[in-house]
Amino acid sequence: MEYTFLKIEQHDQIAVMKVSAPKSLNALNSTVLKEIDDFVSNLDTKQTRVLIITGDGEKAFVAGADISEMVHLYEKEGYEFSKLGAIAFRKIETLPIPVIAAVNGFCLGGGCELAMACDFRYASSKAKFGQPEVGLGITPGFSGTYRLAKLVGQGYAKEMIYTGKAIRADEALRIGLVNAVYEPEELMDKVMETAQKMVANAPLAIAYAKQCINESYDLIADDAIELENTAFGKCFATEDQKEGMTAFLEKRPAKFVGK
Repeated sequence: MEYTFLKIEQHDQIAVMKVSAPKSLNALNSTVLKEIDDFVSNLDTKQTRVLIITGDGEKAFVAGADISEMVHLYEKEGYEFSKLGAIAFRKIETLPIPVIAAVNGFCLGGGCELAMACDFRYASSKAKFGQPEVGLGITPGFSGTYRLAKLVGQGYAKEMIYTGKAIRADEALRIGLVNAVYEPEELMDKVMETAQKMVANAPLAIAYAKQCINESYDLIADDAIELENTAFGKCFATEDQKEGMTAFLEKRPAKFVGK
């Protein structure tokens, strides 16, 4: 499918999705959110082992949701707009492959929420993060209150959301919002390097591990541990497990096929 606001690149088993609305610093309107939902819903995760999400251009990852669209909404429409983003971002979070956010610039509001739906985030040293919605008379709407608190703890999440302040990449790294910070010209190379490392590993094992981490969020310890035990056992029904361990014992690189 051809998209108006997304640019899709395929590098062997690594896909790159760029949000591309340069006039609005890649702001998220309902059309952009529908396109993201469509792309993620139809992504062939057998052929694509890693998805990278970034923004088009040098200034912004995603600078927020489109205020020119939101200003005209009433309660019902506001709820529906929030659900549209929340559903699309939840699909990203639950993809059975790793998803990396390459945060190349402004990452505010809905942009920060998009980045948080990814498995982890690498940032440009020029990136800025924030949830400024309260300054517009609204709350975060695309699951930001949930994910930010999970990532950085309630104290930092409340401070960022209540003040609406933006933080720099080094501060985002300090509080655990991002995994690493690189100079702008290095960012995509470092993201691709990490993606290649994951492509080389067993895709079903990664999928099971991701499921355990995601679903353990809201489980008591015993249930989370049982979930991991089950996933661990399932790995032993795969060809990849036999190949991985045999290759280790034979002192050769493993060749995983995702079965």
